[in-house]
Amino acid sequence: MGVLSLQGDVMENIKFTEKAFELLGREDYEILEVKEEGDLKSLNGLIIPGGESTTMGRLYTVNGMLKSVRDAAIEGMPMLGICAGMILLSSTVKDRVVGATGQSLLNLLDVQVERNAFGRQRESFEKSISLRMDAFLPYGMTDESLRYDSGTFPGVFIRAPSITKVGHNVKILAEMDGQAVAVIQNGIIGTTFHPELVDNHLFHILFIKSMLGRL
Repeated sequence: MGVLSLQGDVMENIKFTEKAFELLGREDYEILEVKEEGDLKSLNGLIIPGGESTTMGRLYTVNGMLKSVRDAAIEGMPMLGICAGMILLSSTVKDRVVGATGQSLLNLLDVQVERNAFGRQRESFEKSISLRMDAFLPYGMTDESLRYDSGTFPGVFIRAPSITKVGHNVKILAEMDGQAVAVIQNGIIGTTFHPELVDNHLFHILFIKSMLGRL
């Protein structure tokens, strides 16, 4: 599997995913830094990390990666988009202050997103989010494998977007104050928070299991 690596918290996700594989008892993996179109050809799954979504979109448009990533997803490659990565995966995005952004999007998740919905960097925060446990089960995540009987997850929100609208084919994985903060559609996972910054590997394990289920 790979992590898009031109911008964002790349190494955090590589190390975190390595630990998730270890928790699953898997040693048959390799995690690659993805910087060129050709790097996608050997992958079974892809993480789009948090970062700056406008910068990421521009970089990936210029080098042709945006189209290649979309083509790979349409062909069935599971993906995990985190914060800015989820913005890129979405179908529609607006900014809380400036409105429509016109930025390049992958249009793989049928969700409408608002950037910087909770404020800028200084308004970053942590808050417990509620898991929809039944939404994890179709992906091989039993109660035992979840190892999380409280039904909550520690959400870390850094210049976080919000999901303001969810399409009919999108399943909500987690909510905060009744609003979706993690979703999945056809093996494409999006989170508005940063799961790689806490001591719980639930969402990366879900991503790995989604990937393994398609091999």
